[in-house]
Amino acid sequence: MKTIDELLAEGVAGKRVFVRADLNVPLDGTTITDDGRIRAVVPTVARLAEAGARVVVASHLGRPKGAPDPAYSLAPAAARLGELLGAEVAFATDTVGESARATVAGLADGQVAVIENLRFNAGETAKDDAERGAFADRLAELADVYVGDGFGAVHRKHASVFDLPARLPHYAGFLIATEVGVLKKLTTDVQRPYAVVLGGAKVSDKLGVIDHLLEKADRILVGGGMAYTFLKAQGHEVGISLLQEDQVPAVQEYLKRAAERGVEFVLPVDVLVAGEFPDLKTKAPAHPTTVAADAIPADQEGLDIGPETRKLYASKLADAATVFWNGPMGVFEHPDYAEGTRAVAQALVDSPAFSVVGGGDSAAAVRILGFDENAFGHISTGGGASLEYLEGKTLPGLAALED
Repeated sequence: MKTIDELLAEGVAGKRVFVRADLNVPLDGTTITDDGRIRAVVPTVARLAEAGARVVVASHLGRPKGAPDPAYSLAPAAARLGELLGAEVAFATDTVGESARATVAGLADGQVAVIENLRFNAGETAKDDAERGAFADRLAELADVYVGDGFGAVHRKHASVFDLPARLPHYAGFLIATEVGVLKKLTTDVQRPYAVVLGGAKVSDKLGVIDHLLEKADRILVGGGMAYTFLKAQGHEVGISLLQEDQVPAVQEYLKRAAERGVEFVLPVDVLVAGEFPDLKTKAPAHPTTVAADAIPADQEGLDIGPETRKLYASKLADAATVFWNGPMGVFEHPDYAEGTRAVAQALVDSPAFSVVGGGDSAAAVRILGFDENAFGHISTGGGASLEYLEGKTLPGLAALED
């Protein structure tokens, strides 16, 4: 695929450059609680603006129902982008309507605009090729060149991700080029030992990547809510912990395959439990207790890995040359259940391994828990996209950027 470096070499002064970014940031009302995805696209936008392009930034945010919804407006993201760029960013209140056309027409060389949430138009996510294509046609009228830089959306066959690049000269932005380079280090050019840490709520979200990593990884460490399905698969009581009973047979098969292939599966040896889910808004004390992973009381819920598991996981990461981490070890949003996730993050900081934090909640946890992002090899902006790449799937947004 052609990169932004090639585009810049060709010259962009006076050209309208459509940048498909990923500004899908968490909001508390109109307050952005984690601006990591906005900061990730700044290098591409800033470099294009410096080179004299008229930059049109577009993104989705949340899951509106194909119609305008003030709760999902990109206005806060546009304002934050302007702060990070140190320059005024114009904002269009629609996607392809009068406001978008007028806003883009009003740009001078080196100026930046953000158009409203792409998902306010049903054509963005339509299953019907013609409907999606019609929306892509209207987006194409706003630009001369396309730059894909929203890695968090490249696994979606959406109009702005898949159809629009076919209508314009297209290039990969700095972020996508970096992400693809990093993921190749996790798939085709792996330094060993290769350790994978998987957490998060549902084991079903990770089955595909586990299946693929059984051919790649040397050891797989499991935490978070998904760990309790693994413990159940080993015949242990998990109380009222998060459990996907229907996935137990699949997990048992993976454990069997891992043993046959010599892949080490590492599961919690102790967990923090409580009788009810903690209040994440008030951060009220949850009074957890620590129990062995095979002795969870029937009326208790596992909410984090315990102190012995933290030591165990740190030891399993200490000698790794490559680490991929996706998913927190517990309910890290509550201080009583953040130590497992903190321990994994600290182990990666302390390890000489090339470490990749795989987006989503893991990336948010790193920032929320106060770690320096530069202490990790790479923090991905695309949780779902990263996982699908590691599963070996073809990602529509990347395929669309290939010539």
